[in-house]
Order: sequence, then structure tokens, then C-alpha cells
Amino acid sequence: MKQSSTNTILIGKGDNPVELQLRYGNRHGLIAGATGTGKTVSLMMLAENFSRQGVPVFVTDIKGDISGLAAAGKVSDKLLARADKIGISNFSPQANPCVFWDLLGQQGHPIRTTVSEMGPTLLARMLGLNDIQSSILDIVFALADSRGLLLLDLDDLKALLTLVSKERKTISAEYGLVSAQSLAAIQRSLMSLKRDGGEVFFGEPALELSDIMGVDEQNHGLINILAADKLVLTPNLYASFILWLLSELYENLPEVGDADKPKLAFFIDEAHLLFEDSPDHLLKRIEQIMRLIRSKGVGVYFCSQFPDDIPDAILGQLGNRIQHALRAYTPRDQKSVRAAAETFVVNPKLDITAVISSLAVGEALVSTLQDNGVPSMVEQTLVSPPRCRMGPLTLTERNACRAQSPIGNHYDIAINRESAYERLNQLEQLEKAPDAKPPIEKADTKKSTPKKTSSTPQKDSEDEQSNWFSELLFGTKRRQGLVQSFSKQAARAVGSKFGKQILRGILGSISGKSGK
Repeated sequence: MKQSSTNTILIGKGDNPVELQLRYGNRHGLIAGATGTGKTVSLMMLAENFSRQGVPVFVTDIKGDISGLAAAGKVSDKLLARADKIGISNFSPQANPCVFWDLLGQQGHPIRTTVSEMGPTLLARMLGLNDIQSSILDIVFALADSRGLLLLDLDDLKALLTLVSKERKTISAEYGLVSAQSLAAIQRSLMSLKRDGGEVFFGEPALELSDIMGVDEQNHGLINILAADKLVLTPNLYASFILWLLSELYENLPEVGDADKPKLAFFIDEAHLLFEDSPDHLLKRIEQIMRLIRSKGVGVYFCSQFPDDIPDAILGQLGNRIQHALRAYTPRDQKSVRAAAETFVVNPKLDITAVISSLAVGEALVSTLQDNGVPSMVEQTLVSPPRCRMGPLTLTERNACRAQSPIGNHYDIAINRESAYERLNQLEQLEKAPDAKPPIEKADTKKSTPKKTSSTPQKDSEDEQSNWFSELLFGTKRRQGLVQSFSKQAARAVGSKFGKQILRGILGSISGKSGK
């Protein structure tokens, strides 16, 4: 049997070799099945094959065992027999180039973003706010924009909430009613978010997308593994992070159409968490991203127990499917089995409903997109084994891998530049001492005899105004200027179908509505 070519991934063998065409790797996918049926192994097999074809990968690691992608597996007679049966020649263990990330900064490089980049829509979901509280969060962001205050970390947001509380009557008259009870609820939620790790996630340096889309010296795509075993215990934080990252990819990557292979393969474990308790307008945004992000070269692969964990509008966009066994013990399970069977192109040789319940571990029903993007007829498939270790790394191995990371320590040291928290503290100090003058920076601390100058008080005043205006526009070493701030926001809108509107993001705009 021939090996899969360089433009395909060999998933396994049914009556014939079952392959995924790389040019349709951006058409998204689904890996489903009950616990212990082989979902994780299929995920690892796809991830390392994308990597070997030069496609970077981002994958969430819920249980810790996906970290085994960074180590070579062990050869056994059983494994060799399986590879031979599928038609894989010269099967040998192989490690993959991996980079470890962790929102909490414990098991990998910290991933950070700013409060402003997250935007009020996703932040409200992360905080678990109701509609009224979410609308107040919109006002907080609008106030920050109107007063030129940067929202970088949670201290900045806390300071803004305190400001809104102090000026509640004035702000209510201008923006709409702000109740003390709703403000208090937001502040309590903010405290919970800080306790759950949000204090580490929000800040700088913020993640640069280029750092998760690299290749190694052999032109193998880097596999970015997000440690999520603790993160998943706070589902709102986990889901909001995933949606934010998808939003960032959509907004910042250029259009590539249907390329020879994806620019990034994105695997989301426990995908049902993205959709639980999500309001309708957010679900519509996710659906919109899924429709459009494939033109940016990003293929998203959802991993969950049941296909109906994914909303129908999104499930219909998942062209490449690997369905492991489902056990029909309850009426809900039986309904899920029937729903899963109905999503496949019928194979007259298979009773799909019966087969789903009887698949062995390592077997799956597989359908992929073929010529012209048409789904293939479903086949009962013996899934190819991964070459990496099918088990977690030890702490020592993980630390060694992190020490050799191509990212270096760029993200390991947090930066805290001047933003809303510092600015509001300065204003508060000036209010307490209204006669005090702001400190003037001295270029030289050495004592010297004052030189005579021909400048006049009016000239000095003009110079001070000029310096102040220059700092406002172009900033200082500690503070971002308006030019930098607006140019960064404008860059986000370039190439967007939403025209010339400057938005925080497709999931982070103040209004929560797309532009037209």
C-alpha cells in the first residue's frame, strides 16, 4: 500500500486508505466519542501529522496527556502490527517540536492579553454577568475611551469601576442608569476572576500571533500546547480565552482563500464549554467567525463527547469528521447516537447507528472532504497510531522542553506600564493637594550655574504646551500616545468586511453588534 502523499494526511484504513486532504484542512473538523474510545489519540495523530506537513498547531490540553506530543513513543509489537495493517511502512517513534503555554504561567509561558483587547462582550461572559451588568461594563469601556485611559490589567478595570462609583450620578446622566447594586456585582465578579487566575492573564507583554505560527529548522510546524487542566475548572475563563484567540486570528490574519495547506490547525478539547450559557448574540458571532476564519487559513477542530454538543449552525460547517464509539445507555445517549449517524454520508455497507455503538477502541467512523469539497462516504476506519508518546510528560521533561523553547523568556516577565490605574491615582493625589505642582523631570542631576536665556515667560509657556501636546500625541517611554493607540486600533480594521469602523474586535466591540 502506498504511503499518503505530501498533500494528504493518512487517518487510517477502512476498505481503502482514509485520508484528509491538506487543501481542505481549513474546512474545520470534529473528533467525537465517549471517554476511553480514542479521541485523544486521534487528536494527537492529526496534530503531529499537520506539524510534519509544516502546519503550526494550537491545542488545549485538558488532562495533561497531550503533552506527550513532545516526546517520542515506544515501539511495541502491537503498535507495529497496527501500523503494518494500515499500510504504514518504516513506522518509528518521533518527538515533535512543542511550545508549552499556560494562562496561569505555571506549566508554560504565560499567555496575556489586555482588558481593552478582550473587550466588554467577552469580559462580561468571563465574569458571568447578566444583561444589565453587561451593559454597565459597556459604559465603563466607553468612559475609558472618552477619557483616554488605557485598560491593560485588572487593576485598571478596578480603578475605572471605582471612578464610576464615585461619579455615578454624572455618568448615569450621560450614558444611562448605573445602579450601585450592579456595580457591586461586577466588582465581586472581578475579585473572583482575579482569584481564578485572571490577574495573570490580563497584562503585558500581550501574545503576538506570530509566536504560535512558527516552524522549526526542519520546517515542521510548532505544536503549541496550552496547559488547561486547571484552567478548565473555571469554564468561563477557558471558553472566553478560546473565543478571544479565535477572534484575534480572524481579525489579524490576511485572507488566503483555499491554500495548499492551512496556516494553523486549532484543536479545542471539551468544546462544549464554548457554547454552554452563551447568549444568542455571542453564538451568532462564533458562527460568523467559523464561516469566515477558514478563508484566513485556520482550521478549527472541535473535540467533544457528542456531536450535538456543538450548535447545529456550527456543526454543519465541520467538513472533516472522526466519530469514535458512543455508548447508548440512556435516552439522551440514544438520541445522540441517532444524531451522529445522520451527519454522515450514507455507506450502503454499514448500519451507521449500530456501528457507532460497537466500535472498538482505536476505531472510528471517518468522513473527510474530497474533490470539490464534497464529503466522502463514511468508512469504518482503523485509526493510524501517533509516533509520539501516548501519555504525559514528567515535570522534569516539561521543564527541559520549556528551557529550550524558541520563544525564549519574552513572555515570562510581566511589564506594568502606566495606564488607567496609575493615571487615576495621580489625579486623586492632585485632588488631595490642589496646590501641589506635578514633578518636573530633570535631564541632569549635577549642580550647575544657571545660564542666562533670552526666552520669555510666554515663550516658556508655549514650550510647555508644545511638550504636553507632543506627549499626548506620541506618548513617552512609559505611556502610549494617541497616535500609537489609534493606529493600533485602525490596523485591526484593515481588510475587515466591516468597512472603516474601528472596532475592539469581532467579539469585543462596545455595542456587541457587527458593523455594516
